[in-house]
Amino acid sequence: MLAKLSELMFVEAIRRHIETLPADQAGWLAGLRDEFVGKTLALIHARPAHGWTVEEIARTIGLSRSALAERFTGLVGLPPMQYLTRWRLHLAGDLLRSGRQTIAAIASDVGYDSEAAFSRAFKREMGVAPAAWRRKTEAPVRSGGALRHT
Repeated sequence: MLAKLSELMFVEAIRRHIETLPADQAGWLAGLRDEFVGKTLALIHARPAHGWTVEEIARTIGLSRSALAERFTGLVGLPPMQYLTRWRLHLAGDLLRSGRQTIAAIASDVGYDSEAAFSRAFKREMGVAPAAWRRKTEAPVRSGGALRHT
């Protein structure tokens, strides 16, 4: 019961914060204020690996493709497909940091058809290849009193 109450309080705090954002504020929080952009963000975040297109999202939320692209870009600051790419790569970065899956498995989990396509996109956005990112961001773990990387 207390956990649900704390969730409700957190959601209400976020709602109130969103209401106080300046009208010209860009970003995903600003996008949540708009009915259609909010639905788009919910779809993308719920199913990031899905092969979304602007057309499919627009049809799903009941808006034209051009209206969605314009609203989303104006409020979030990025076109929908660029936002989706960045979200996928953010998720991939978290998975790489955990070190539990292969790069090919991560590529598939975040919506890429091939490891090569994923690696190219990751390097383009993050500036380093996925394997280098993994090495760079691995958390040190204590083992027998000494620190080592996982």
